[in-house]
Amino acid sequence: MKNTMDQIKQNTDSLNARVDNIEEQISIIEDRQAEWRQTEEERELRIKKNEENLREIMDSMRSKNIRIIGIPENMEKENGAESVLNEIIEENFLNLGINGEMSVEEGFRSPRFVNVKRPTARHIIVKLANRNDKERILREVRKKKRITYKGAPIRLSADFSTETLQAKREW
Repeated sequence: MKNTMDQIKQNTDSLNARVDNIEEQISIIEDRQAEWRQTEEERELRIKKNEENLREIMDSMRSKNIRIIGIPENMEKENGAESVLNEIIEENFLNLGINGEMSVEEGFRSPRFVNVKRPTARHIIVKLANRNDKERILREVRKKKRITYKGAPIRLSADFSTETLQAKREW
């Protein structure tokens, strides 16, 4: 009887040791899992911050750009997309004038290639030499409200990245 009691005690001790070992392993795994969650959260925050920085960089690169919306395709072929803004200013804003103080660096259609599935004309992006010129033009656009190009209504707006536009829509 004493022998069986000793045997039961040994079995109980070995089972307790196994349970302690398993609990320790579970504790280690839970600690690792907590660390992984924390690093995953840190990674997500870093990604979000990097995306925000990228958006700010893209918007600062576009800070001198004006987007012209509503001009039919091939209207700018003869004089180039740069001259379209000058023609719009001459037609709508006599007080701004073009007397050499406002210069256009470049102009182009965006996106570069025509999408046959998209029925509307591509926008024209005009990059000005000075950000203040862009602000003056947009201020006048807000005052006048109705802008035309060769009699057809158009819109002028600041050129932002798609992420910024999406954030503005959600806000």
